[in-house]
Amino acid sequence: MCGRYALHSELNVLQQQFNLDISRLDYSPHYNIAPSQQVLTVTGNGKRRAESMRWGLIPFWAKEQKVGYRMINARSETLGERPAYRSSMRRQRCLILADGFFEWSRKGKGRTPMYIYMASGEPFAFAGLWSSWTSPDGSEIRSCTIVTTDANEAISPFHNRMPVILSPETESLWLDPYTETLADLCHLFKSAPTDLLEVYPVSTMVNSPQNDTPDVLHRAQLL
Repeated sequence: MCGRYALHSELNVLQQQFNLDISRLDYSPHYNIAPSQQVLTVTGNGKRRAESMRWGLIPFWAKEQKVGYRMINARSETLGERPAYRSSMRRQRCLILADGFFEWSRKGKGRTPMYIYMASGEPFAFAGLWSSWTSPDGSEIRSCTIVTTDANEAISPFHNRMPVILSPETESLWLDPYTETLADLCHLFKSAPTDLLEVYPVSTMVNSPQNDTPDVLHRAQLL
């Protein structure tokens, strides 16, 4: 499960690291991204395009927009089975860019939010799927979901799932429109090596999406 994450790297850093076309991109840093908000994604092969999408996949055949609230994450084991994901898995894969994400540690009755990020301090890409949905008024909504897998040893004390984090070497394969079969991509659905990640506690500010400032990422004391 991934229900909150952060993306605050400067745009020139993202442009260089992910080889992006950022023309006409409206970008601002966010420290507490929540479902239904607009998020930065990357689509295309060769010339990669950065674009904003709604977080929470709305399948093209959905009758209502609100179905997206239930599809912020997609279990990698179900990508070839669920109708909501099958079409996107074949032809509509994307990168969802992040600097880190949050999980909550449960001890007794308390829940302590934890921030997980790359030990290198670099931004990275979640494996994502996207879809285009036409609303009753005729407007198009492009939306996305984060693919998840079993948690590694760093995350498993807090949750049994984690996002699929792509390496720089596998990002192009994930975006490649000529790679359509699940069999060619399933080897990507593994948890990131534990030693690549760092984890520390943050304050409960992150519990409210209205708190979207650098203070959200400040280290807190464990109770």
